[in-house]
Amino acid sequence: MTSSIRTHQPDISLTVCSYSRVLEIISNKWSALVIYALEDGSVRYGEMSRRIEGISKKMLTQTLRQLERDGLVHRELIPSMPPIVEYSLTPLGQSLILPMHELKRWTNEHYAQVEQARAEYDKTWVDE
Repeated sequence: MTSSIRTHQPDISLTVCSYSRVLEIISNKWSALVIYALEDGSVRYGEMSRRIEGISKKMLTQTLRQLERDGLVHRELIPSMPPIVEYSLTPLGQSLILPMHELKRWTNEHYAQVEQARAEYDKTWVDE
């Protein structure tokens, strides 16, 4: 008699799933803001630091380095006294702008519903 019980293999994987891979790149709160700051062209480090509320210089540097490593950001050192560093999106980084705009649109249209659902959920769990 053969067994009809099958062992099911997972079909969703953190290492292979495209959703988790893109989130690995843009899901920290600073990466999306840095990409947004670079959306309209080259930006100097100091200007970006002033534009992004709450980001420390250390975190901005780490985020820019990671995005550069991922091929999304280009760093250009302009020889001058003092040296000027400008950052811009690479073509690969620019290709994220449209999907990020769609996520922003979705958030603008639906985030109030998420907040309402959270409040209802929290109320249910507090009342129990």
